[in-house]
Amino acid sequence: MNGSTEFLNPSEAARRLGISTKALRLYEQRGLITPIRSAAGWRAYGADEMTRAADIVALRALGFSLAEVARVLKGDVKVVEPALAAHQAVLEGRLRDLGLAVEKVRVLRDDLGRGQPPTVGDLARLLGPAPQCQVAFELPWPWGGERFELRHIRPLNYITGPLGSGKTRLAKRLAETLPDAAFLGLDRLSDDGVPWRSLLDADPILKSRVDRALAWLVEDGARASDALVALLAAMESQGPSVLVIDMLEQGLDQGSQEALIAWLRRRSPGARPLFVLTRSTAILDLDAVGADEAIIHCPANHGVPHCVAPYPGAPGYEALASCLASPDVRARTEGVIAWRPTAPAVS
Repeated sequence: MNGSTEFLNPSEAARRLGISTKALRLYEQRGLITPIRSAAGWRAYGADEMTRAADIVALRALGFSLAEVARVLKGDVKVVEPALAAHQAVLEGRLRDLGLAVEKVRVLRDDLGRGQPPTVGDLARLLGPAPQCQVAFELPWPWGGERFELRHIRPLNYITGPLGSGKTRLAKRLAETLPDAAFLGLDRLSDDGVPWRSLLDADPILKSRVDRALAWLVEDGARASDALVALLAAMESQGPSVLVIDMLEQGLDQGSQEALIAWLRRRSPGARPLFVLTRSTAILDLDAVGADEAIIHCPANHGVPHCVAPYPGAPGYEALASCLASPDVRARTEGVIAWRPTAPAVS
């Protein structure tokens, strides 16, 4: 190595790029970047490698799948138009939000000019978007009627917790309480009790959307499977306004999980909110959680479920991280159900 050139180890390179070391390793596995090897065999990233990695990060932020990134880096421009169209939709959504925020400020200034000063609450609401919707209800057993409130529903909401923590009960109550919401169980059946996979033959429009999404996912490393197709059919249908999905990773290998969560993050800002139960680090990568995502954690001691910020030191972070596991570990415990006592009889 040239002594005058700065070389970074994977942790330093990932930190400067604003990504996780797992993402950097994934780029290498897909052949998108080749780090330099030191005399001892350690990976190192010089100026050229960092420039290449920064380009990859930028393309991913624009919504390109890993397969599309590889094609763009090789000079293939055919995949650029769809990605730019999707990015334009995201920017236009932000522009609409910004326009609404400007209008709120204008109204407050007009009121102030007429001698009507804004309240503290009026001013505080200028700092963030209004919640998409709100939900509050009495928690079912085993919580014993404690109150649960969710003030901000993000486009992508994770529900997690250890075995026996009640996360499935919470998810079902959310689906029952939220307006026009549906719960997608592990059987992946529609509200009519029909497997989502079987509905594609009778709905060519839905089949076309599923085929398009599946092609994107396969390019990004997913394996086509009945489990994945059933999920896509439910998510691509013109159904309920909110979808609550039990154990998103059910039946999916690691590559499919990673491709699926990348696809979900690529959705337009106006897409219907999703609540997904998970205990997989491939689905809920705490290093990759964005501003449009929220994590609801169900504690092991049946404390009230609460939102946890995805960074070390945040209240509840350690308990949250301890209940997540890699896909290979999750596969070994698939189907395990925690023992729980029978609900006490009501006299």
